[in-house]
Amino acid sequence: MVNSLLSSHSSPGCRLCRARMHSIFSQLNANDIQLLDACRQEKEFKAGESIFKEGSYPKGLYCVGGGKVKVTKEEDLGHQQILHLAGEGDVMGYRAILAEDTFSCSATALEPSRVCFIPRSSLYTLLETNARLALRLAQLLAGELKKAELKITDHTHKPVKSRIALGIEWLCDRYGMEGNTIKANLKRSDLAHLAGTTRETATRILYDLQAENIIQLEGRKISVVDKNKLHHLTSFSR
Repeated sequence: MVNSLLSSHSSPGCRLCRARMHSIFSQLNANDIQLLDACRQEKEFKAGESIFKEGSYPKGLYCVGGGKVKVTKEEDLGHQQILHLAGEGDVMGYRAILAEDTFSCSATALEPSRVCFIPRSSLYTLLETNARLALRLAQLLAGELKKAELKITDHTHKPVKSRIALGIEWLCDRYGMEGNTIKANLKRSDLAHLAGTTRETATRILYDLQAENIIQLEGRKISVVDKNKLHHLTSFSR
């Protein structure tokens, strides 16, 4: 965490923060919001810059105020797997904090991003006094476990083309669309890591999908031409 703090005038504060309203902190009372505002540190990260690293010990929770972040895990032979993509209002690092464990993954900015850091002690104070916040964090953990189970099933039973199609659909749902174009600039290697394959294979399949008039590629931008055909691909199995 060597990035400089943002100047105070660049932040609206927690009470007026749009990201907070989309996060687990959306229903805090006035006193809790004041505590959150007093303890947080808002930082900005450049594209490709590390937010936290796998194996390090968490000192607090991270909440994405703006931008896009990839959460990854290193595998054998130096391969990388994208576990999920975080955006505005998403929190990161809660599993390691609650388990009193090291980070099992790393987080890296995909584009210029703003992230608030909330110290562990302040998070514990909020959890002790706010049952609704504790419940929402438990629900996040349960949802994370379910997604992990589904991803294991997908990577075991679905061919690579179906996993690429799933990745594109997930990007559409996660980051939204401008017309038919996904609002995310993902490298081919990032999409490959999301689908659990190599960059070369992901690139080849993307061009196959374009030739089949299912998607349209323009640099890093992906437009969905035929949503029905794309969704049909996701149901394929071995």
